[in-house]
Amino acid sequence: MNLSLPLHPANTPLDAPNQQWGDWKWQARHALTTLKQLQERFQLTPEEVRGTARALVQGLPLSVTPYYASLGDPVDPHCPIRQQCIPNILEDTEIPGDLQDPLGEEKHEVAPHLVQRYPDRALLLVTDRCGVYCRFCTRSRMVGQGTPEQGPGARNLKSLEPAFQYLRNHPEVQDVIVSGGDPGLLSDARIAAVLEQLANIKSVQWVRFATRTPVTLPQRVTPGFCQALRSHPSLWLMTHFNHPKEITPESEAACAALVNAGIPVMNQSVLLRGINDDVATLESLFRGLVRIRVRPYYLLQADPVRGTGHFRTPLQTGLDLMAQIQGRVSGIAVPKFIVDTPGGHGKVAIQKDPVISRTAPSMDLPGTTMPGTTTLRTFRGEHVDYVDPA
Repeated sequence: MNLSLPLHPANTPLDAPNQQWGDWKWQARHALTTLKQLQERFQLTPEEVRGTARALVQGLPLSVTPYYASLGDPVDPHCPIRQQCIPNILEDTEIPGDLQDPLGEEKHEVAPHLVQRYPDRALLLVTDRCGVYCRFCTRSRMVGQGTPEQGPGARNLKSLEPAFQYLRNHPEVQDVIVSGGDPGLLSDARIAAVLEQLANIKSVQWVRFATRTPVTLPQRVTPGFCQALRSHPSLWLMTHFNHPKEITPESEAACAALVNAGIPVMNQSVLLRGINDDVATLESLFRGLVRIRVRPYYLLQADPVRGTGHFRTPLQTGLDLMAQIQGRVSGIAVPKFIVDTPGGHGKVAIQKDPVISRTAPSMDLPGTTMPGTTTLRTFRGEHVDYVDPA
């Protein structure tokens, strides 16, 4: 397995020897967490300065790995990378529809750190830390809130035992999503231990491991990491590319290592205003993902998290974009457009109705039936009749 990564860019915010740049633990330890560190790398706008000052005392904290920071434009505040990771004072603005817990996870918590919103699946939150805190985070109410001395992975096996016991007692739960925070920041041993516990619960048929490390910290994908993920016999890795600028030689190597180790990789993008809400960007992103053997799974309408209104688009925008994507790219590169309904009522897949009209079957001669006809709109805007069998 070849995990060699290119050397870090010359404009890195920290003077790191190449061997340290490729060390994921060095990356995590040297994440940008202060206004001064951001200003050494970026020409911040007044809105970013004020937003960062606010984030350091309240709300979602600041953390950007040196690698992910190196992808950002030092000058352009509209850069899709820096918009995702640098705080903005707009986070202090609340608009109608904003919710602190938009997916109703707190009211659906069935055991400490275990959320069940569907009959057959549950969400296991094993850490509150991330390498990069995305400014549109659904769980901004809770991530990064542990004390520094606890560090990432503070939820040890003992604290997760009530969740494991719940899963043992509820065999209808066959699918467990391991998330956080970002569980990819846990040690190989901790990841393996959690997955081994789930593997010992025979009713858990498969596990989804949700991590953004292939995007924000690709150095994390080591042989030991891949081996730890194999601790459950049926594991899918869910990651989170939002823009083609995130598909780099480093992230491509990380995804190749996972796939070559037998771990399927799926992607969930979030539709973000001013970042990826145009058809050219999405087409480039979805094509790029398939090229590196990552399946575009969902395009998610941004959740109505308090303070994220500046990221969200109207639902119609997503519908229009998906209608344009359909037919422009191969079906394997077309994700579902998903709205995770506020309050924890579950996901809804939506699309523009391609049906123009329908005619019901009708009696023609006694004993014979004229078939019904449905008129469909193709991606080119053509109207085509589909005739039902008689």
